[in-house]
Amino acid sequence: MNAFPIIDAHLHFIGNHPDSLAMLEEFNLKLLNVCVSHSSFKWREIMATPYRDLARRYPHRYAWCTAFVSPGFDDPDYAERAIRDLERDFADGAIACKVWKDLGMDLRDPQGRYVMVDDPIFAPIFEHLAHRGKPLLMHIGEPLSCWQPLNPASPHYNYYSKNPRWHVYGRPGFPSHAEILAARDRVIENHPRLRVIGAHLGSLEHDVREIARRMERFPNFAVDTSARLTDLAFQDPSVVRDFLHRFSDRVLFGTDIVARTPQDQMTPEERTELLDAARANYRRHLAFLGGRAPVEFQGRSIPGLGLSADLMEKLFFANARAWYPGI
Repeated sequence: MNAFPIIDAHLHFIGNHPDSLAMLEEFNLKLLNVCVSHSSFKWREIMATPYRDLARRYPHRYAWCTAFVSPGFDDPDYAERAIRDLERDFADGAIACKVWKDLGMDLRDPQGRYVMVDDPIFAPIFEHLAHRGKPLLMHIGEPLSCWQPLNPASPHYNYYSKNPRWHVYGRPGFPSHAEILAARDRVIENHPRLRVIGAHLGSLEHDVREIARRMERFPNFAVDTSARLTDLAFQDPSVVRDFLHRFSDRVLFGTDIVARTPQDQMTPEERTELLDAARANYRRHLAFLGGRAPVEFQGRSIPGLGLSADLMEKLFFANARAWYPGI
C-alpha cells in the first residue's frame, strides 16, 4: 500500500463489484466520479444515478460531481430550473458541479453562434455555486493540438485520430483555443468567490508556465492532472518541478479513467482487464511523480520527477480535500 491515502479527483468509474472495492482498498483510494452533461446521451441515467448510489453505499470510497443541462434559449426560467436541479443533486450528496467542453466547441445559440461559458445565461448558476460554497470543475477547451495538424508525436494524437469530431484544425469559423480560454478566464475573474478547478491542467497542458500565469491572476483557480501525465513528462522537468512546488496547494491528482459500464455487469475477464489497467495507471502516476527511475511515454524513456513525500501527499490527497469540501 502507498504511504498516503489517494483521492482520484476526476474519473468515471462504476466500481460496484467486490473486486473493484478490493482494488480501492489496495491503494487506499477514494474516487470523485464526474458527470458530463450533454444532450446526445442520458447522462443522468448513465452517470448521475449510479455515481450517487455508489457514494451512498460506500462514502469512504466514492464521492460524486453533478452537472447541469444545456440551456434552452427560449426558456426564461432556464437558470432557475438548472439551480433547482443542482440543489436536488446537492441534497443527494453531490459535492461539486462540472461544465463541459461543449460550451465553446459544440453548443450553438438560435443564431448559430457558439455559446461560450461566459454567456450571461450561466452567470446566475455560477453565482449560486459560489454562494453555496460548491466548487466548479471546468473542462473548457481542449489541448492546443486540437487546433493543429495531427502529429504522431503529440500526447493527443491517439485521441484526435480516433475522435475527429473534436479535432478542429482547418475548420473555418471555429473559435480559437485562446478565445475559448479567455471566456473561461472571464468566468473565474467575474466570480471571485467561486472555487474553480480546471480539468486536464486547465486545457493549458502544453506549457505549465501558462497555467502559472492564470494562478498568479486568479487565487480561486486550481487544476487537476487528469489524463495529462504525458504532457507533464514531455516538458522540461525542472520547469514542471518548479511549477508543482510553487503551486503545491493548487494541483489535484486525477486520472480520467472512463469505465461507465457497471462492473457487476462485466464478465470476470473484462473486469480483471479493467482493474489491472487501473492498477497500472495508478502505479505509473506514483512512479513518475514520486520516483526517479525512467518511465516509458510513447516510446520515450523519461526519468521521474522525484517529488518529495510532502508534495506527493498534497497532490494525491490533501489538495482534493481542500478544493472539494466534503469529499
